[in-house]
Amino acid sequence: MSKATARTDPATVEIVRNYLHSAANEMQRTLIRTAYNTTIYEMLDFGISIYDADLNLVADSPGLTMFLGANDYSIKKGVEYVGEENLNPGDVVMMNYPYWSSAHTLDPCLFSPVFKDDGEEIIGYTVVRAHWRDIGAKDAAYVHDSTEVYQEGILFPGTKVYKEGEPDDEIIELLRFNSRMPSATLGDLNAQVAAIRIGRRRLTELHERYGSATVTDAVDRILDHGEGQAREALRELPDGTWYAEDYLDDDGINDELVKMAVEVTIDGDDFRVDFSASSDEVDGPVNVPIGMTETTCKLALKTLTTPDEPSNAGHYEPLSVTAPEGNLFHATHPAPTFTLWPSMLGVETIFKALSKGMPDRLPAASGGDLGAIMVWGTDSDTGRMFMEGCNEGVGWGGTDDHDGANGVMHISETNVQNTPIEVLEHKAPIRIEHLEIRPDSGGSGRNRGGVGVKRDYRFLEDAKALATVKKTKTDNWGIGGGKPGARNAVVLRPGTDEEVSTGTFRDSFSPDEVVSNRTAGGGGYGDPYERSPEAVRADVLDGYVTREAAREEYGVVVDEDGTVDREATEDLRGR
Repeated sequence: MSKATARTDPATVEIVRNYLHSAANEMQRTLIRTAYNTTIYEMLDFGISIYDADLNLVADSPGLTMFLGANDYSIKKGVEYVGEENLNPGDVVMMNYPYWSSAHTLDPCLFSPVFKDDGEEIIGYTVVRAHWRDIGAKDAAYVHDSTEVYQEGILFPGTKVYKEGEPDDEIIELLRFNSRMPSATLGDLNAQVAAIRIGRRRLTELHERYGSATVTDAVDRILDHGEGQAREALRELPDGTWYAEDYLDDDGINDELVKMAVEVTIDGDDFRVDFSASSDEVDGPVNVPIGMTETTCKLALKTLTTPDEPSNAGHYEPLSVTAPEGNLFHATHPAPTFTLWPSMLGVETIFKALSKGMPDRLPAASGGDLGAIMVWGTDSDTGRMFMEGCNEGVGWGGTDDHDGANGVMHISETNVQNTPIEVLEHKAPIRIEHLEIRPDSGGSGRNRGGVGVKRDYRFLEDAKALATVKKTKTDNWGIGGGKPGARNAVVLRPGTDEEVSTGTFRDSFSPDEVVSNRTAGGGGYGDPYERSPEAVRADVLDGYVTREAAREEYGVVVDEDGTVDREATEDLRGR
């Protein structure tokens, strides 16, 4: 990647680097403050990036981790499709064609070129991707059973929604008439455009202040440094090739498990990921565009090498990804892609493979899924459609030196938040009756897996709901004798004759009916009998482990008064 010279002093390089990240963060604040839907401004379901003129990532802002690498792929495909020569100052291009935009149709990627003042030379690009409520898919909220991309909403391959600074009214009207929630859709579009404009302004100011030659040289040095950091970190890891597989519950059309398989190789300072042994494309919408697959691998690489550094393209130079066309991880037109779960669960599969070669560096499995619930219907007061959602916390896996975290976002959702109860109850006719930890859900081990949570939704009016949970039929995994955590489960109408435990579902509910979302715990690390009796006692007192599980899983006898029966424990562990 190296193109840098020595003419820019280190202090100026750091000023440029921090200026770029400050600009990306200002774009983030603009988006959050102007977006219409809670998925964006509460959950932070977006990805914001700044690129140089050569389409190298130079800065991003924390949002949904899985979007940032997706932006890398989509900006290249978008500029290729539109043609750099056809871009003008003030243009904003929208794309949601999954095979190019690297996400499903409800995650439109908007990008804009940044020109010098004379309008003759592109100096970079600003990109904002965010999750919209509706863009005309066959079903409201989320699509679980599409069999081709044309059922997943109106498609934009790379369409100018703004031309030379002015909105294209015909495209805007097309969006309005293809959405069940047009006000929110257009409001979120405008919020993304506002963020893009901030980024354009800041990038232009940077070039004006220091000169394009200095900024370009500084960026080249930043990218070289990022690559050097990643390669140095890889050289400190063991060389080898490791294989792992895991399974998705189904594809939304057929009930058979869907195989996710990965081979990971570290060879010196190269990091290679191969998904060739995974399932071929399937009938339902769990096929993954290659850009999103690359993002999955970038997340795994960055976690291992430069987790504390703001992202730039240099950090990903050591990576190569293999997924043949027509593979589950390389969807081809017109394969359905709406439910992208293998990309998120695939991160864990990569870690599962790596844990075989470096168990001291990796955690056991997390809860394995997002635990996402969505509720929608018609507001009885306003007559307008509402749609609200919440990703739920899961338990993370134990590691060599500590227990797993309790009830936090899945690793693929890093930086994302759940929706506050006050917001959910204000926006939708539901009442959250319970939000509590789920005892005994963390996998047992010398270091315990984090526990999942239980959240009960009671409906106050007629409404519909769905969950997208694709990891309920198979266990997650522990390390070094640690046990799997409890599986995910969504219980519909608990305590009634119609009670059903499921994963992915879509159903209608009447007032007073309940949906109980119960998320999985993380896997344990190490032999459970190596956990100290005092640590098990503390788990019992904290409500993470029941007295029964303490006895069965850890061989620790905790009396009703919360004390450890030493003699009984020694006897039990001895047997």
